[in-house]
Amino acid sequence: MNLSKNTITAKSNSKIKFEIVNGHFTTNHSHVNRYIDLNNIKNNYRSAKETAKELAGAIYSSVPVDAIICLESTRLVGAFLAEELSEHARGLSFGNDIYCITPENVNNQIILRDNLQQAVRDKHVLLLVSSVSSGKSVQQAANCINYYGGTLTGVCAIFSAVSEIHGIKINSVFHADDIPDYESYNPAKCPMCAAGRKIDAIVNSFGYTQTH
Repeated sequence: MNLSKNTITAKSNSKIKFEIVNGHFTTNHSHVNRYIDLNNIKNNYRSAKETAKELAGAIYSSVPVDAIICLESTRLVGAFLAEELSEHARGLSFGNDIYCITPENVNNQIILRDNLQQAVRDKHVLLLVSSVSSGKSVQQAANCINYYGGTLTGVCAIFSAVSEIHGIKINSVFHADDIPDYESYNPAKCPMCAAGRKIDAIVNSFGYTQTH
């Protein structure tokens, strides 16, 4: 089955763009009608660097950062973001030796091994994710950071459908209004399911796998 696609370009930077795939998709936490394919941004050198500049601009002078927790394959963007924050003379993180960490996910629990915990303990930690729809993954990561003794000072996402979660502001390059008619539903209350429409694909931060 061929799914239709559209290209979305960032309003603030024409060098940053991604594709959306239209359909009925299931994630770990929700059903959505658009799959946001951010893999080019996360894996392409130039796109990742431009994205990091945009995200850094929103937090230069607002929060200190000692470590960046990178989820959903955002390590390349995270490395450029650390560079931007550490080298920008007007920022609160200027001169910081910023750690860039990808934690493990074991049995749906985010963990840090013993040798990485010191990079978070008593540190100001920025969370970087690929996309935010329901916000459950952000809350889970926030709980992880708190468990290991870090202080969550901010959240950055390439795309976010919400502006904040439990009082935590989400800084993102793309927002819900950048994607026409983007909808995220509780699986038990999904109108596409209620209408009898089958799931087109199972999606996560790596991509999508069609189900029929």
